[in-house]
Amino acid sequence: MQQLKVCELFAGVGGFRLGLENTGHYKVVWSNQWEPSTKTQHASMVYETRFGAKNHSNTNIEEVASDLIPDHDILVGGFPCQDYSVATSLKNSKGLLGKKGVLWWSIHRILSEKEKKPKYLFLENVDRLLKSPSAQRGRDFAVMLRSLCDLGYAVEWRVINAADYGMPQRRRRVFFLAYHESTNMYGSISNANPLDWLLKTGTIPTTFPVNSASQKMVSFDLEKDLVSVSDSFNAEKGLSPFLSSGICVDGKVSTLKTEPSYDGKRTFLSDVLENGTASPELFIPDSDLHKWEYLKGSKKEIRKTKAGFEYNYSEGSMTFPDALDQPSRTVITGEGGKSPSRFKHVIQTSKGLRRLSPIELERLNMFPDNHTKLDGISDAKRAFFMGNALVVGIVEQIGSELFRKISQLEE
Repeated sequence: MQQLKVCELFAGVGGFRLGLENTGHYKVVWSNQWEPSTKTQHASMVYETRFGAKNHSNTNIEEVASDLIPDHDILVGGFPCQDYSVATSLKNSKGLLGKKGVLWWSIHRILSEKEKKPKYLFLENVDRLLKSPSAQRGRDFAVMLRSLCDLGYAVEWRVINAADYGMPQRRRRVFFLAYHESTNMYGSISNANPLDWLLKTGTIPTTFPVNSASQKMVSFDLEKDLVSVSDSFNAEKGLSPFLSSGICVDGKVSTLKTEPSYDGKRTFLSDVLENGTASPELFIPDSDLHKWEYLKGSKKEIRKTKAGFEYNYSEGSMTFPDALDQPSRTVITGEGGKSPSRFKHVIQTSKGLRRLSPIELERLNMFPDNHTKLDGISDAKRAFFMGNALVVGIVEQIGSELFRKISQLEE
């Protein structure tokens, strides 16, 4: 089978592209990266330097006409987590209008307007998507599932912690695949026993095996009207019904709590270190050590708001320095810079305590060394990129299995 053509949205510095093109089965034919909060488009600069400017868009995706996006087989992207509620319905129109500036609706618009819809979707988000917003837990994901069903897609999802499958970082994200009704994959998931698909035969469990944490699968139907889903889903404010694994076919949801099953090689924080070549600027001066110890330590103290209100504040201690014989903690966007922080990584070396280098942060997300190194881009900005990025190995392995299944069904 020929390579699948990919449209990459919210491309960042190219994690999806790296993972998919590493398999040899995918080719990105159009990409978009736009950061609205900054004049200089640093991530897009890195993307164009590594992959070329041809067929890359550095424009607000909300303003890109769908007919300017070439036809493609699979649409991918890690879109921002926002409030996905429906603002209003549009009579005599193609669909629904979401809140302005909510980028899920840009994906929805492109899928709605493309005459030749992509056959497959491969998307990623933070795992709290399954239980947001706090007032109607699970509503945002329900809106997404209902809208994808209306567009002719069946969906499977899984919350995956990369470290559970031997990768160097504890990073939990929800990944979901969608199959258009014109494909054999749609027929495969539609005709499958939901429990078998979630535990054995689906694309994601075939890639990343699981055991059932409970044989009790939750099943329910989404309301057919998208506005009703937005207004009334879980209105009683209970726990989100969406568990760590699930499928949704024609509005029927089947979801199950699963646990990873993996006994292969594991990569730890010590395995990604530069081993003596890190910049001296990363080392923590003795004069700052007490600040780091305070921030990392446990606290029970009285604090005061700006308005003068006093309250009791407490938090537990963190491992300090970070354990080298375990996968790392999650890389965050504020990882860079010299200022002491509770959440930045600090490691013990023979030369003293130091922060992680940009190369080490890239390795934790399984990017090539110096992928984000570019004139005019600071180390703090490189750390920010990795805080926003995904673990390339997850994409590569799911992409490889997806292609294998598609190839089998098309034979």
